[in-house]
Formats: sequence, structure tokens, C-alpha cells
Amino acid sequence: MKNSKKKQAPKTNKFIEKFNEFKFLHIILYAILGVVLFVALYSNVKPETVDIELFTVSDQTIYAPTTVEDKVETEIKQQEANDNVEDQYTLKKEITDKQVDLISSIFDTVLEVKIEAAKLATDSTENVLSPEDQVKEIRQKLTSSITDKIPENTFLPLVKASKDEVEMAKDAVVTGVNNIMSKEIPIVQLTEAKKQVEEELQYSSLRSEVLQASQVLAKFAITPNYVFDLEATEEKRQQAIDSVKEVQIKQGQILVEEDELINREVYRKLGLVGLLDDQQSYKPFIGLGILILLILTVVIYYFEKKDRPIAKRNNSLLLYCLIFAITILLMKIVSLFQKIDYNHIGYIVPVAMGVMLVKLLLNERLAILTSMIFAICGSMIFNEGITGSFNFPVGIYYLFGCLAGVLFLGEHNFRSKILQAGLFVGGINVVVLMAIMLIRNGTYSNVEITSYFVMACVSGLVSSVLTIGFMPFFETGFGILSTMKLIELSNPNHPLLRKILTETPGTYHHSVMVANLSESACEAIGANGLLARVGAYYHDLGKTKRPQYFIENQMNIENPHNKLSAQLSKNIIIAHVTDGVEMLRKHKMPKEFVDIAEQHHGTSLLKYFYHQAKESNDSIYEDEFRYPGPKPQTKEIAIISIADSVEAAVRSMSNPTPEKIEKLVKSIISDRLQDHQLDECDLTLKELDIIAKSFCESLKGIFHSRIEYPELTKKQKGSK
Repeated sequence: MKNSKKKQAPKTNKFIEKFNEFKFLHIILYAILGVVLFVALYSNVKPETVDIELFTVSDQTIYAPTTVEDKVETEIKQQEANDNVEDQYTLKKEITDKQVDLISSIFDTVLEVKIEAAKLATDSTENVLSPEDQVKEIRQKLTSSITDKIPENTFLPLVKASKDEVEMAKDAVVTGVNNIMSKEIPIVQLTEAKKQVEEELQYSSLRSEVLQASQVLAKFAITPNYVFDLEATEEKRQQAIDSVKEVQIKQGQILVEEDELINREVYRKLGLVGLLDDQQSYKPFIGLGILILLILTVVIYYFEKKDRPIAKRNNSLLLYCLIFAITILLMKIVSLFQKIDYNHIGYIVPVAMGVMLVKLLLNERLAILTSMIFAICGSMIFNEGITGSFNFPVGIYYLFGCLAGVLFLGEHNFRSKILQAGLFVGGINVVVLMAIMLIRNGTYSNVEITSYFVMACVSGLVSSVLTIGFMPFFETGFGILSTMKLIELSNPNHPLLRKILTETPGTYHHSVMVANLSESACEAIGANGLLARVGAYYHDLGKTKRPQYFIENQMNIENPHNKLSAQLSKNIIIAHVTDGVEMLRKHKMPKEFVDIAEQHHGTSLLKYFYHQAKESNDSIYEDEFRYPGPKPQTKEIAIISIADSVEAAVRSMSNPTPEKIEKLVKSIISDRLQDHQLDECDLTLKELDIIAKSFCESLKGIFHSRIEYPELTKKQKGSK
């Protein structure tokens, strides 16, 4: 046990080292992808600046690159709104009530003093108060704030008047004050209000002396009741300030015309939008970094899913990064022509090439995802001559063109199909451009419209041409077996297939039958049916070396194995696997085909020759009569392995019926399971059941019962 652990430890460490090596390589590739994006987009997000000085004449018309708030102008507008608000005044009813009560108390004081004087006169003739003394008594009882504002001689007529006259005067004054002060009396209208109360009392029936005294008291009582309201004024001013909309410098707004003087206000606005050299902002670069991180996160999430082997993910990621970098570089090179004042040159970029290559060489889902990424990057790379960082029309144009290329390409793609996809992309490009122009509602000349449509068509055609041109390099360089490559290898004129057909026609027919069975079964469980079909064509290539030793090629000749020992026959039969692998490698055929030829028999037993050898020698071991393997490693190879046995077994049946075929198929699958031949592939029992049903349906169609023709039967009987 200790020794075994010591032996296993290095293997584990080696696996971890290899895993870490792959992970490190992934990190490097993601970093390169991020750097490519940053370098390509850096100049397109770099804030535009102008080399201009105060009080000089501008040599160009300058537009605002972004929308910003002009706080200075906003504050000026707010101050103007605040200053335009008038002071708010409020009618205070309590002031009226207070003044009415005040004038009433003054008259009550006069009456009180008059009553006291009359009482003293009744009780004693010596202590009688004269009118002047009564006036003094009244002034003493009133506060200084009242007496200081009322002349001394005002109360004398009231003291001399009778009680009834005083009360009449009181009523008249109270009524007059109440009437006048029930209206708004601002301070500027105080004199007018006092005059009004004086005129109102003029029509009373009071004697002139009493009337004059009453008028003085009434005018004293009149005071402003429409007073300044600080709280209401502040609220009104705040409402006025809040109603002022912030002043903005709009994106695309002209800041200065050509040949216009750069005054302080223009210079301030240029600085505000960040166009001055000394005000470089790093915000766009931070935003670009965040956007690149988001793009990388999506790519990392796709490639780091654990549904594929690490080595395969590593190969796919490297290929993806290469295709991505080539497409971005192509966009960047074409974007340089924007400097020659042709801002719409982006429509000619064959950006669909990138996603078509991803679709053909990698995966459709990844191609759709890449379409969105290219649309975002393209809208930033071709933003020359527009305000803002994104050219949305170009982004929409790229998105629809890329999606058109992905969706048009199907499962089986010949070169002509790729060319058709390019034409389709060109047509979609034209439609999208037409929609963009109509939505903009602009005026375009015939030359502009023609140039746009020509660029759209050229973009689609060049995309397909470049795709066809790059495909062989990527397939060879990365050892990729693409759909198009499989279709090319399925051509009967391929030298190896011609060799099988001409030298081993029986094997060729057997291979075609196995291919049909395998493709149907693979598609039924979601495996790669095309790979299974084309791989099955080549799986018995090794039989071309000794064709007469295989029963399907023995036509009108004696079986050579009848003259050979079981051991020698076994070696010849097993050799067709190694011979086929050697021939496939010699012709540089795809690794997938080599694996199919090498694994389609797994480590299964040659039962016939084993039992034959066992009859003559009991010491023979079963392992000596097994194929060298390895066992099938993929679903496709496992299905080809089963189909190979099923086809040979059914062909050897004298009178195949649906029931016999079904029983045979199930027994072969059961035998493979019991022999552990399917242990190293990820086929489930449910999938094996589906495969069995697919085989039965296909075989029933091939070995269906035929009617017996009467005429033919009679002739045959006559000949006998």
C-alpha cells in the first residue's frame, strides 16, 4: 500500500501542475484580450481637448462633447428669480381688534373720570375737579405710549361734553375705526386711511368741538394692518428658486463659432465641459475599464464552465482570442480612415467574419454573445464626428449583420453555404441601413445612399470570403474538425474512401450502413451525428491491407481462416485496428477519426477464434484474444462500436424480422455492458435505450419484408 501511494503521488502532482498551467495560460489569454480591447478603445474614449487661449480667435467651431450643468448660470437664474419675488404682506385682523379695544378703553377712561368728578361735586363743593384737572386725571390713567401721541387739548372737549355725547362719540369713533381697518392698510396708505376715518366721522351729529376730538382719537387709532410676512416671503422666494431649471450645456451644443472671440464666458464653458488641456479627466478610462471587465466576465463565465475538458477549453479559448483580436484589429485599421473626413467608413468593415468563424469553429451561443460584444466595440471605435462615446447606428448595424451571419449558417456548411451567408449578411446590412436613414429623417444625396448600400454589400461578401480564407489555417493550426471539414471528408472521391470502395467493396458497404445507424442514434441523444457518420466511413480502413481475410469481402472465394490457426487468425483480425490507425495518421487525418478506428472495438473478445483455440488448448487465456483498446471514450465512438456489431450480426441473420432484430440489438448492448466496454464513456442507461430504439427503427427500414412477385416465382419453378 505504501509503495502504491508513493507511485500515485507524482501522478497527482503532475495533474495539479498541468491544471495550474492551463489556469495560468487562461489568465494570460484573458489579460491579452483585455489589453487588446483597452488599446483599441483607448483613443475613442479619451476626452477631446482643444489648444486654445483666452481672448484669441477660434479657428474652428467647437461643440460640447457631453452634457454638463452650468452651475454658475443656474445660480444667476436662481438669484434673479429670488430678486423678482415681491415682499409678501398679510391682513392682520387682530390688529383691528386691538385698536378698536384701545379706542374703546380711552373713551371708557374719559367716562370714568367724568363719573368720579360728578360724584365729588355731589359730595363736597370744595373738592370739585375742574375740566383741566379731569384732563390731567385722564392722562395719568392712560399709558405714556398713548398720551405722547395725543395732544393735551384733545380730551378737554370730551370732559366738557355730556355723558351721552361722549358715548355717542365713542360709538362713532369705534364704528369708523372698525370700518376703515376692516380693509387692508399698508404703511404707505396710512395717511389716506386716517383721512378716510376723519371724513367718515364728519357726517356724525356731534358738536364741532367733540367732533374734532373724536377725529383726533380716530386718526390715532388707525394703524397699518397689512404688514410684511417674513415667513410667507421666504416660502415664495424658495418656490421661485426651486422652479428654476438647472442650466445645462447640452451635448452637441455650439460653444464657439469659427472666427469667434474666446471671451471669459466662452473660456469658462470650454473648461466646464473638459475641453481645456489642463483639465484632463480620468473618468472615461475608469468607465472603459469597467466595461472591459464586464465583457471579460461574460467570456470567462462561458469558457470556465466545467462541462468540457480543460485541454479542450484551453484550445478553444486560444482560438477565440485570436479570432476576436483579428476582428477588433480589422475594425481599428478601418477606423483610421475616419480621419480623412469620412465618418461612415465603418459600414464597410466585414465584422460578421469574426462571428461566422466562431460559429463554424466553436459554438453558436458563443457566436451570438460575440455579436453583442462586437456591436458595443464597433459603436465606440467608429465614434468620430459624433457627440458622445457611442455611435449607436453603427452598433445596431453590426449587431444585425453578425446575427444574420450566425443564424444563416446551419449545421452542414459547404463553402457555397458560407458565400450565401455573406450575401444574406449584405442584404440584411442594406435593410438595416435603410431603416436607420428613414428613422433619422435626414436628407441624403443619391451618391451617399449608393455608397452606403455598396459598403453594406461589400461588408457581407468580404466577411464570407475572409471566413473561407481563414478556415483552413484555423482548422490545421488548432486541429479542429469543423462541420465543413467533415463534409469535405465525407466526399466519396476522397483518396482513402476511394481506396475502401475499390479494394474492399464489402467493407465500404458495411461502413456506410454503420454510418447510417450511428448518425441516427447520435442525433437521437443529442450527440454529434455528422462526426459519427463520417468517422464510421473510415473506421475499418485497416481492412484494406488484407481485405480477403474479412468475411464481407470474401466473394466466391474460400475463407482463408480455414487454413490458419486461431492464433494467427486472431492476429490478422486485430491488426486491422492498428493498420487503420497507422494509415489515418500517415494521411494526417483528424485525431477524432484516429480515435474512432482505435477504440471502436475497445477491448472486446474475438469469441469465435477464442473458442476455437480453447478447443485445442485449455491453457489459452481470454486476454490473449481481446483487442488492445482503449475502450470507447466518447458517446460517438461507443455508438459506432455498437452499430458495428449490430450491423454485422443482423446481416448474418437468414430471415431478419422486427422481433429478431430488436432482441439481437438489446442482447448486443447488454453484452457490451456486461463486458464493461462502455465504462469509460458517459452514456446513460436511458440513452442506451434510445440508441436501441433508433437502431431498430433504422434496421427495420433496411431489412423490411418484400412481396413475392408471381411471374418471377413461376419462372423459378419452371427452371427447376
